[in-house]
Amino acid sequence: MASAVLPSGSQCAAAAAVAAPRGLRFRLLLLLFAAALIPTDVPFTFCHDFEASPATWNCDGQNLFTKDVTVIEGEVATISCQVNKSDDSVIQLLNPNRQTIYFRDFRPLKDSRFQLLNFSSSELKVSLTNVSISDEGRYFCQLYTDPPQESYTTITVLVPPRNLMIDIQKDTAVEGEEIEVNCTAMASKPATTIRWFKGNTELKGKSEVEEWSDMYTVTSQLMLKVHKEDDGVPVICQVEHPAVTGNLQTQRYLEVQYKPQVHIQMTYPLQGLTREGDALELTCEAIGKPQPVMVTWVRVDDEMPQHAVLSGPNLFINNLNKTDNGTYRCEASNIVGKAHSDYMLYVYDTTATTEPAVHDSRAGEEGSIRAVDHAVIGGVVAVVVFAMLCLLIILGRYFARHKGLFSLTSSPRIK
Repeated sequence: MASAVLPSGSQCAAAAAVAAPRGLRFRLLLLLFAAALIPTDVPFTFCHDFEASPATWNCDGQNLFTKDVTVIEGEVATISCQVNKSDDSVIQLLNPNRQTIYFRDFRPLKDSRFQLLNFSSSELKVSLTNVSISDEGRYFCQLYTDPPQESYTTITVLVPPRNLMIDIQKDTAVEGEEIEVNCTAMASKPATTIRWFKGNTELKGKSEVEEWSDMYTVTSQLMLKVHKEDDGVPVICQVEHPAVTGNLQTQRYLEVQYKPQVHIQMTYPLQGLTREGDALELTCEAIGKPQPVMVTWVRVDDEMPQHAVLSGPNLFINNLNKTDNGTYRCEASNIVGKAHSDYMLYVYDTTATTEPAVHDSRAGEEGSIRAVDHAVIGGVVAVVVFAMLCLLIILGRYFARHKGLFSLTSSPRIK
């Protein structure tokens, strides 16, 4: 028979026996003596990757089974050495360094994070609290049958990102400009997946992974072309990781500068129809970022009427007459650019009953187009009347010249 040698970690168990209280010392020494009688040069029968249901376990007669454990850093991992068809053989649990954690229901290893949850002839169940990345690895269950059996469980530790940062290349962008946005998820295990959103729209970025000491730092780059509609819209960096429940994300709001948007509103007359003798008041609304500080009125291709009054964004023309007809333009500018909107004025006669148009920047153009349409219709009617008159004159002359001929041909013959 081979010489008896203490199993792995038994040196720690011996030290624990010496330091134990007198009531427990005798029992520990008996267990160590029993363990010393177990030969260590006999190869263990090995089994792993068993089916989840004990009824389907099949490892060529193996009775010892374990399960892999996945745990989030800082939480509790549970290790279970299970025996099917127990014969009261000794169960032992060892760490990745082959140090004995538990020999039966005694813990030689001086690590109080390991606590016994259950011990019986068919199970040795141990908890490991406050798990860290250094605890990752293979833990071995040994069953001292004949021949001895061994199985291992792998503890995998998940580490969520320790920090999530988003950085925009420029705090303020100009419409039409392409900017770079970066998001970094630091020190995770495994590597994180980064997704980008602009508002509710998902965008595609480009990620790079850097590994250092079994930890991963992921940086994702997003190239984004901004428009004025993007001002105030959040850019969201969202992380997907098995150690993260819910949404882990950070965001930055876009600040986009854009040239003015100009709109002309008729505030008087209320009915929208401009007749001779009436007054006209137009208000120019200009919105941009930054807000336009200069809003001006000009008359396109002509001088502004002498009786026109300009007051900031307002244009007032009293006592309208036909000479005021024309295009009036409101111009606004900021550091990004300038823009304008036109209003075409047509002054009707005092007896005009034309349906009024809504005079905003677009309706002003529609009203002028409607006035032009009336002029075209009048011109067409005049041309038609003139053509009919000319035709009547020509027909009158033709009948006058051929009156005698008609008389001769129409008189009866005398036999």
